[in-house]
Amino acid sequence: MSQWKSICPVTDIPVLGARRVERAQGVAVAVFRNSEDKVFALLDRCPHKGGPLSQGIVFGESVACPLHNWTIGLADGCAHAPDEGCTTPFKVKVDNGMVHLDIEELNQLALEPA
Repeated sequence: MSQWKSICPVTDIPVLGARRVERAQGVAVAVFRNSEDKVFALLDRCPHKGGPLSQGIVFGESVACPLHNWTIGLADGCAHAPDEGCTTPFKVKVDNGMVHLDIEELNQLALEPA
């Protein structure tokens, strides 16, 4: 059974934007909100050149990397064709307007240095 870490109210994430969640180890996690108030979380690093996805443009269920405009799926973290590569997705739960991330994933996934 998953344990969850409260991150912020959904309303603290800009519509069509993101908020960074720093971790004790590893690269930060970007938490995104689309125009339909769906929330997604990805490692804040583009699979292409490591650009900060949290600074990208959110549209639909994708984000455009601010460095080279690669389109990354918010649900799976994978680049859209013709580009290739994936960043790490994280489980998200929204409960009573509060965003939560899986504690085990935060502590174990993608812990290589920034």
